[in-house]
This record gives sequence, C-alpha cells and structure tokens, in this order.
Amino acid sequence: MKVLMLNSNMVGKIWIPDTFFRNSRKSDAHWITTPNRLLRLWNNGRVMYTLRLTINAECYLKLHNFPMDEHSCPLEFSSYGYPKNEILYRWQKRSVEVADQRYWRLYQFAFVGLRNTSDVAHTQSGEYVILTIFFDLSRRMGYFTIQTYIPCSMIVVLSWVSFWINKDAVPARTSLGITTVLTMTTLSTISRKSLPKVSYVTAMDLFVSVCFIFTFAALMEYGTLHYFTSNRQSKKDTDKKPQVVTPLLRPSSFLAPLVNIRPGTSLLQMNNIASYQDEDDYAYECLDGKDCTSFFCCFDDCRSGAWRENRMHVRVSKIDSYSRIFFPTAFGLFNLVYWIGYLYL
Repeated sequence: MKVLMLNSNMVGKIWIPDTFFRNSRKSDAHWITTPNRLLRLWNNGRVMYTLRLTINAECYLKLHNFPMDEHSCPLEFSSYGYPKNEILYRWQKRSVEVADQRYWRLYQFAFVGLRNTSDVAHTQSGEYVILTIFFDLSRRMGYFTIQTYIPCSMIVVLSWVSFWINKDAVPARTSLGITTVLTMTTLSTISRKSLPKVSYVTAMDLFVSVCFIFTFAALMEYGTLHYFTSNRQSKKDTDKKPQVVTPLLRPSSFLAPLVNIRPGTSLLQMNNIASYQDEDDYAYECLDGKDCTSFFCCFDDCRSGAWRENRMHVRVSKIDSYSRIFFPTAFGLFNLVYWIGYLYL
C-alpha cells in the first residue's frame, strides 16, 4: 500500500505539531457529526493531517480614507512550544488556494487577492517561524454613497434655494436655513454610528463637515443680508426727516448755502454734493470729487458723508446674486478635489 487512510480517532496515536493562530480572537473546531479531521499516511513516512476550523482574527484598520479604504488583513500561525531549531514551518506552494469567490459573503468588502509570507519571531524562549496569509480587501462604498454622500449633497443644494427667495420673506428663508442645518447635524450623527470610535478625521467626516459648513454659511448669508438691508432701510427713514440748513451771509455778497456733514469736518458747499439718486445707482461723487464706485459702501455712507477709505465697493442688495454663483462653484470645486484626491491620489 502506498497510502494508508486512517480514521480521525488515530490522530491521538501519533504526534502532531502544536500549531496556534497568533492573532486569533476566537477559534472553533467543527465536531458535528464527528470530528472534521483527515489523516493520511504514505509508505515513505509522510503524514498529511487536516482540520476544519473557524477563526475570528484581528485586523487593525486604518480608517483615514473611509469609506474608500483598502486593507490587508493577516492570519498568522506558528508553533506555540517548539522553536525554530525543533520545528520548521514552510509553505509547500508559493500561492494559497481559496474557495470560489462566488460563495463568499462580503457585502461591505471586495476581495482583491491574497499573499503568503514567512518570518521569524525573536522571543525570550527562542526563535519561532511564523507563516502569514494576507487577505487584501477593498471596501464597497455603495452603501455609504446612498446613505450619506447623496443625502448630504442634496441638503446642500436645498440650502441654495433661499438665494432665489425674496429677501423680505424672513420666515421662509429662516425656516429653510434652520431646517437644512438641523438635517445635516442628524446625518453627521448617523454617519458616525457605522464607524469605530476613532480620534482622527476620516474622509467621510471631512465631506459631512464641509457640507455642514455650506448649509450654515447659507443661513449666515441671509442673516448678514437682512441685517444690512434693515439698517439701510432704517437709515433711509431717518434721512427723510426735514433738516434745517442755515445759510451763511456776508455783507459783500450772498454765498451758496453750506451744511456741516459731521462734527470735526469742514463745511462743504451744497453745489459740490451730488443729488440723491436712485437706490441702485452708485455713480455719484462723495466728498471733494472722490468717486464712491471705487470704494466700499455698506449703506449710503457716501451720501450721508460717513466716509471710509481703502475699501471696495460692494452692493449689499446683490449678495444673493453673488451667492448664486459662489456657493455652487465652491461646492463643485470641493467635490472635484475631494474625489480625485481620495480615489486616484
């Protein structure tokens, strides 16, 4: 006989190595209905012994790129009590065979491949040969795209609707802004529940945080607009009150009437001040021939004489028009950099 097929009960009659899995958390052998073991003995002294096991092993994950992360999970095994000079482990083949991937149930990960290595561990009790199998896995991000990325993007786009609503509709724009901010807060909390308690920022945290900033900025944009426009309206109502202009007379001749713009400033002739024009028309001169279109005037400061130097000219009533262009452009650029950086770099 070249091969002797032995019963699993014969395993206790021969010596077998004390192989253990170094990074296992829990291991179970299958004993139903009988011990799932196989034993073969060749006429040249070769012994083949196999055992069916279910092993839960540790795999330390680096989740900086979550959910676009890739991992290499090891399975390490060696002898527990016999060092290198007594037992030498080696791979019979360069590659390890796995079962048909169609029967694998990895819903969140995609199996990329595996590789096997050999190493020697130096301990106080001696040197031990360690055999390691690395399972290369890539996370499937379809679930997170449906549950997190698409809803967050839609909430950000929804917050831009307020830019097309009349600025006088305070309840509508305020409720829309607060609703989008609270929804983003809920989505960010839900997205963290599927993650371990890590202390660093993941790729999903970065995306959700930026989406929250965009929704919050849309709400603050209307708050800023309402603040300045309400102050402008109250100032216009104040300017409509009758003012007393005292003409200055000289004995020799009748001079043009003068008005004091503010305390501490010189008197300016009325014929040097441009007349009050339409609300959206800023083509007039402020003081002493200075063109207000090249400076920044939040209100009608130039017309009332509250002069401020070294500022740009921005029309507050056009903030919504600027936001309609700035917010979509900025969010589009962020998505371009985000996806290219995490998927291809």
